[in-house]
Amino acid sequence: MGERPRWRRPRTTAVVAAGLLGATLAACSSGTGPTAGPGTAGSAGAHVLLVGTLAGHRGAYRTIQAAVDAARPGDWILVAPGDYHEADDEANPPTDLDHGDFGAVLITRSDIHLRGMDRSTVIVDGTKAGSPAPCGADPSEQSPGVVGSNGKAAGRNGIVVWKADDVSIENLTACNFLSGAGDAGNQIWWNGGDGSGLIGQHGYTGRYLTATSTYYGGQPTASQYGIFSSNTRGPGSWDQIYASNFDDSGMYVGACRQVCDTTVDHAWMEYSALGYSGTNSGGAVVIENSQFDNNKDGVDTNTQVDGDAPAPQDGACPDRATSAITHTHSCWVFEHNSVHDNNNPDVPQAGSASAGPTGTGMTISGGTNDTVMDNTFSDNGAWGVLFVPYPDSNPPVLGQTCAGAGGAELTGFGCVLDPKGDALLDNTFTHDAYFGNPSNADFGQIVINGNGSRNCFAGNTAPVGSAPPGLEQAQPTCDGPRPCRTWGERSSPRCCATPASGSARRGPGTPRRPGWSCTPCPPTCRRCPTPARGYRTTPGAPGDGPPDAPQGPGRRRP
Repeated sequence: MGERPRWRRPRTTAVVAAGLLGATLAACSSGTGPTAGPGTAGSAGAHVLLVGTLAGHRGAYRTIQAAVDAARPGDWILVAPGDYHEADDEANPPTDLDHGDFGAVLITRSDIHLRGMDRSTVIVDGTKAGSPAPCGADPSEQSPGVVGSNGKAAGRNGIVVWKADDVSIENLTACNFLSGAGDAGNQIWWNGGDGSGLIGQHGYTGRYLTATSTYYGGQPTASQYGIFSSNTRGPGSWDQIYASNFDDSGMYVGACRQVCDTTVDHAWMEYSALGYSGTNSGGAVVIENSQFDNNKDGVDTNTQVDGDAPAPQDGACPDRATSAITHTHSCWVFEHNSVHDNNNPDVPQAGSASAGPTGTGMTISGGTNDTVMDNTFSDNGAWGVLFVPYPDSNPPVLGQTCAGAGGAELTGFGCVLDPKGDALLDNTFTHDAYFGNPSNADFGQIVINGNGSRNCFAGNTAPVGSAPPGLEQAQPTCDGPRPCRTWGERSSPRCCATPASGSARRGPGTPRRPGWSCTPCPPTCRRCPTPARGYRTTPGAPGDGPPDAPQGPGRRRP
């Protein structure tokens, strides 16, 4: 195996934040208070609130929560380096533990912007105050959360944005917030109403974030998620994020069906049961320029009827729009990523995440209309990519039905949800499937019910081949309604229907690639598709990759 190029770490945003502080120093100083004057960032009339002491300037606030409580829409909260043992969940114990509306820092006001001044040394720490070092691994240093009337500790969440729109969190580390009897164990969470089946907030941004846990004392207290969004519609953006050591996934987008409208760029996910997980999250979801390694299963998106309603996971563009990336009706896109060495059976793992097959780069489990294109899958011992059914043996929640989610009941398995209409295009597979089991392959497919659009496979560089063999020959195109360009046919973006005949033509100046062709359009297609409003018009190019994970409290390898 050749040596892998090192992912380069970008310049820290502390320099930018320090410049922002200097420009707004009057608004930050303890003598003038939080509303002394407008800041230079954010909307007109916004103020900058400083937590802690930076460059000899003492802020008006000692805790992040105090600044959050004082902030108004449009305000920026700048946090000086320090180990912050925030405790809003302990000062205001939750009465309802089932929906995650509690955390060490709780943000309930829209348009608040929380920014650390140094990613590695601004630490929102779930261990007990007075611990000798940030993010300690000693069992005696862990904080289990408040004890409820049932005599059980609730667990803790880190930073929770609860039903508040357009909140951004940037440039900090969160660690060691553990699970318990409540909906807990999440480090940074945009929560629009977990378990409600409804969208409760919109708009969010996370940049230069690290989430990890250095402690594992068994499944009941294991940290669940690193960076997390649920019941939230976009536009959403995560950029330059890192997570490790979670028993479900490093990052998660769920319960937003076809209005997720989220882009994940330059993420690095490792040492978790799943690097990325997304239940019932579809529409415009773009994951690009990211790295997934040393997980049990690198990436998984799935349909599920017993959680994070509403099902199914459907990557089709809202309102039958056309993606400017795929030039099809598929807006869920996984592109330009490196997925390697996901063979780790010793990561924390619990629930359905523990069922992710060890040695797999990516699984689409009952997902529909998703596109996986132009990625590299390497050194995943079992499979590079698997399209598989999701067997949901638990009863559907919130009035859903198996049939309504596109599934079929199968004795012994419950509601079985097949992968449908998914496309695997132009990926490169290198040294995958080396476990050598009979079914191992570069990519594979299992379909049980056969009650939906077929999946398609084309243009992949796969020396080991597929399971079953010959998938590219048997299924080069996807079924179902498509615009003028279909996935498997790889026709040019400028191929479109002429009004007279419905035949395809090649637009002037359109470049040709090997394997591209202009193909006849469906008779119902009368014009070239127009990119959906708000979607980008050109595919993104691979970036330099995610940053190196901060050393010390921000990262631990098991």
